[in-house]
Amino acid sequence: MENDPELNGKYLGTISKDFVVVAETLREASYQVRKRDISKYPIFVFSRTQVPVGSNFLAKEEMALEWNINASYLEDFMQRQLVLEDRVEDFKAAYKDPDEFCCLFVVDGEFQNFVFIPYPED
Repeated sequence: MENDPELNGKYLGTISKDFVVVAETLREASYQVRKRDISKYPIFVFSRTQVPVGSNFLAKEEMALEWNINASYLEDFMQRQLVLEDRVEDFKAAYKDPDEFCCLFVVDGEFQNFVFIPYPED
């Protein structure tokens, strides 16, 4: 569940560039998922190509982004066995305050990893 060092160099720049554009939209979506008791653990899937995880939230073509963004949450990841039952508590322990950090699941080919990015200060 740790941030992979490979993510920092290879992906963080392009993810951060897109994240700044959509951060407030993601923050509001995260808030709504929690407020409506859908899940306490919203997850946004960043992928260069469409992936069958979560629901299409922001298409890169529509927003002039490098990444597609799907909205999901922990229970969906458990159902798809992306977070295994014996790792749920580890995930919850690693999950950062969703009012301050956005939980991303980055998918690019064979590379898949969770990363938490702080929302920009107001």
